[in-house]
Amino acid sequence: MSEHDSVPTTDPAHERPPGTDDATVAAVGKLSEAWEWIERARGHLYDFHQMMGHADLTVGEAADELEAAGHAHHAELLRREIIGRNVLEGRWTFQVVEEYDDDYYSPVREVEARVRGDLMGGKRHVFEAEMKEQRRTHGKPGHEPAP
Repeated sequence: MSEHDSVPTTDPAHERPPGTDDATVAAVGKLSEAWEWIERARGHLYDFHQMMGHADLTVGEAADELEAAGHAHHAELLRREIIGRNVLEGRWTFQVVEEYDDDYYSPVREVEARVRGDLMGGKRHVFEAEMKEQRRTHGKPGHEPAP
């Protein structure tokens, strides 16, 4: 019996399924960690998408201001060369986001859920829940097992 087996969780939503060994809990926990990194990467991709959209609109404002200041040639240069330009070959950022979602994010989400469903009965964060039980100080305020 391992450390995890000897520390029962007080949260049924995060209890390991009966008969599940430590190695399986740890492996699914590692997959959960990877999934969290994928989620973070997706968030950064959406940040990039919104930042680039904002930048393109701001370049448009700069072109308008240059034109108003008597620099029509430079305003036209911005409009012709920068405004509306693809960030990758043939793609604006919304297309990059959609490709990521369709070709990577969605299939990985489905496989992660399948593995968790098959091995953990669909329960999330079993590894972390057991770690919490091991690390918290039982009976100490601020270390309660649940809200």
